[in-house]
Amino acid sequence: MKLLVVATFALFAMVAAQDKYTTKYDGVDLDEILKSDRLFNNYYKCLLDQGRCTPDGNELKRVLPDALKTNCAKCSEKQKSGTEKVINYLIDNRAEQWKSLQAKYDPENIYVNKYRNEAAKAGIKL
Repeated sequence: MKLLVVATFALFAMVAAQDKYTTKYDGVDLDEILKSDRLFNNYYKCLLDQGRCTPDGNELKRVLPDALKTNCAKCSEKQKSGTEKVINYLIDNRAEQWKSLQAKYDPENIYVNKYRNEAAKAGIKL
């Protein structure tokens, strides 16, 4: 009986943990990546399947479709603010790369249209 109770709690803990994306990579310095052409291009190529991925790049590529679909419902607050920062940076500074990423992850503009008002409130011009 005790084993069943322990197993049940373990199962609930696993399910609860799956309700959010890992925060393991929340310490990644986004400013450092955005300032460095080399680092930025490595992540960019990873997301487009044109280059090797770091472990955090692989995680981003894995969760990105779900995050788009669910409006980042499983994201931590740090992940949400980081997403805003990166999207603003891409739109303002790397428009061609933004278009390439958008073509891969949102070719029909489903998410751009879905999040247009929310983006405007956050100061993002889609």
